[in-house]
Amino acid sequence: MHPMMAGVRQGLADLSLDLSDVQVDSLLAYMDLIQKWTKVYNLTAVRDPAEMLTHHLLDSLAVVGPLRAQLQVRLSDSAMPIRLLDVGSGAGLPGVVIAICSPNMTVHCVDTVGKKAAFIQQVSASLKLPNLRGIHSRVEALKDKYEVISSRAFASLPDFTSWSVNALAEQGIWMAMKGKDPAEEIQALPESVRVFHVEQLLVPGLAAERCIVWMGSGH
Repeated sequence: MHPMMAGVRQGLADLSLDLSDVQVDSLLAYMDLIQKWTKVYNLTAVRDPAEMLTHHLLDSLAVVGPLRAQLQVRLSDSAMPIRLLDVGSGAGLPGVVIAICSPNMTVHCVDTVGKKAAFIQQVSASLKLPNLRGIHSRVEALKDKYEVISSRAFASLPDFTSWSVNALAEQGIWMAMKGKDPAEEIQALPESVRVFHVEQLLVPGLAAERCIVWMGSGH
């Protein structure tokens, strides 16, 4: 049995997330790929498996439920295809995790570091995730539009939103994963960006504060 299996199962139960065995296996295979690539490419500073479980995997899984809830509230047409852009995705957190949990959603992970975008492409191929793609680019250069743009520990809220605003679809939302409530960053946002919810997250096994700052276009 995979050494992280019990921790993942417990975390999913704590988060009330119902995933198939195939999805759970994909999450574990993804963690294995991160560990394998990190030895060569230094994808992440976190290398201890127990820490990877909480700081990477469960931290990312904690946003899946809130994301689904937001999309249900905001999109009357639930059949509408959702495109999510994960900015500064690095090793693919939370983008890859969202792609595994939400096969109906198209997930593009953009990073300015070529080896990180290449890693996402490798994950997509290895885990047979046709909805996942790695893009080597600056977010400002992207031409596509996305219903959701996410970031995790990427940049300040003003920078994140201003760099990615041209990629936001008309009714799109930003999902910024943060540590403690970033009140100063929220104060610094322009009027064109509206914070409509700061959602506290409880990450199983993680004592640190976590939240999602949900934003939309203020116009």
